[in-house]
Amino acid sequence: MKQSIVLILFVCAFSALAADNKQPFSIVEATIPEMQAALKSGRVTSRELVTQSLIRIATYEDKINAIMTVNPNALKEADERDRERKAGKVRGPLHGIPIALKDNIHTTDMPTTGGALAFEGLVPPYEATITKQLRDAGAIIIAKTQLTELANWVAGNPPMPANYNSLNGYGFNPYDPRRDPREATADGRPALFTGGSSSGTGTTMSFWAANVGTETSGSILSPSNQNMLAAVKPTVGRVSRYGVIPITADQDTPGPMARTVTDAAIMLGVLEAASPDPNDPATSHCTPNGDYTKFLKTDGLKGARIGIPRAFYYDKIKAPGSDRDRGGLNPDQLKVMNEAIDVLKAQGAIIVDPADIPSIVDKDAKNNLLLFGVCTTMDDVKERQCSVDLAYGMERDFNAWLKSLGDKAPVKTLKDLREWNRAHEKLGAIKYGQSLLDISDAMDLELFKERYQSDRAKDIFLSATHGIDEVMKANNLDALLFPDGVGANVAARPGYPSVIVPFGLVPNAPTPAFPESFKAKPSPLGVTFTGMACSEGTLLKLGYAFEQATKRRVPPSM
Repeated sequence: MKQSIVLILFVCAFSALAADNKQPFSIVEATIPEMQAALKSGRVTSRELVTQSLIRIATYEDKINAIMTVNPNALKEADERDRERKAGKVRGPLHGIPIALKDNIHTTDMPTTGGALAFEGLVPPYEATITKQLRDAGAIIIAKTQLTELANWVAGNPPMPANYNSLNGYGFNPYDPRRDPREATADGRPALFTGGSSSGTGTTMSFWAANVGTETSGSILSPSNQNMLAAVKPTVGRVSRYGVIPITADQDTPGPMARTVTDAAIMLGVLEAASPDPNDPATSHCTPNGDYTKFLKTDGLKGARIGIPRAFYYDKIKAPGSDRDRGGLNPDQLKVMNEAIDVLKAQGAIIVDPADIPSIVDKDAKNNLLLFGVCTTMDDVKERQCSVDLAYGMERDFNAWLKSLGDKAPVKTLKDLREWNRAHEKLGAIKYGQSLLDISDAMDLELFKERYQSDRAKDIFLSATHGIDEVMKANNLDALLFPDGVGANVAARPGYPSVIVPFGLVPNAPTPAFPESFKAKPSPLGVTFTGMACSEGTLLKLGYAFEQATKRRVPPSM
């Protein structure tokens, strides 16, 4: 269906451009402000923007598989935005701009599947709050993006490859859109990691101006890193989650992914409502900022205090009672990060190095974050050295989401989904199993309530109280600087925000190695500014100043 829609729209779009016989404005690497300026001056129309997007999709989509569904009404909606503009009605900075949504965000004119075979063709009975806000702001939702199935809470042993789902297969990274040739992983997955479950591949390919991803622990930061994108992983509650397929309300959040910090800031201003969403109580946690572009200043790093959490995130470390090293960067990654730190210093930032996360270096095992991971099996649960937060939250929140679908729900409970998957295994429903769904379905909400509350409290203590809060307050920091998305976990547990900025490239050298003849292309590596709750404005200020001082984003060469 996707291919046929793309082909039909491509023919219409190409005919429109051929009739015009000129192409005065290119969407490739164009920013949202540049698009708006061209629209305002009459140099381009929204129809022409969408037309160019559809042509790029038709040209490159078969190589990268970035899309679950293309909006068949995209050109019609573009015409409507053009008529409004001509009549003097411009809704805001996204008026007439093509935007994509991760396919776990409700739309009522396109399916919302989460990539699950059981939800194929599911059109929800209500829109997500953020879908409505984007459309009210004049955005054209041109497509739903590829994602790891159900945001990567399906299979844990073996793990499901990032950006794979049973409906649409594997997504590929435009910086090296080839399959992994190694024997042990030659199942069709990409050779170059695409990141977490919010595909940013279409954004980096200029299929659209920006996209909305979602993160529970890394699914905005990781794909943004791998696709040289700027992004904001907001404070949990900054952006409404109503109408988004959940893992756990404790950590889930939508957020913008774009090619520039400015575009990400514009997107965040639209995604954040002016008042709390009655359907999502967490939206009362932060005071709305409205226009986030007011924070974007080229001298934003001057006098800023930025901490470097060396232990684990830069340098290898042994956890209490363990002889094996954990974490750390390889020499190529460390070289890039040291260069980034030099940029910060040159721009007037005050670097506190090291500024280690206290719970990472704590010698007491019960107070060490490295020894309190995420439970992914019932054996893990029984050993009590991990958090059941995600497993418990999926049982609680996913079942509530299914109930909200009413008669539209293809299955009624998580248990029903697991049974449906087993019954349709030959169709590819659970190619990598469903061990994470299994552990969630085992989380009886009453039986495990006390355990969940205890684990949730320990998560907050280790990641915030004895973690980010402690080190930032002790050193009076504005932010912590993490390589790529490796700080996602410590920030995700308390729901803290991060801003990632494109910066460098490093060799793609996995273990075991690729065959010598493969000649792997480099992998992107960005830098992430992380802070305490509701500090998006400060993080965007730092990220923008760093971006303007470096301007290291390199578009794919496809």
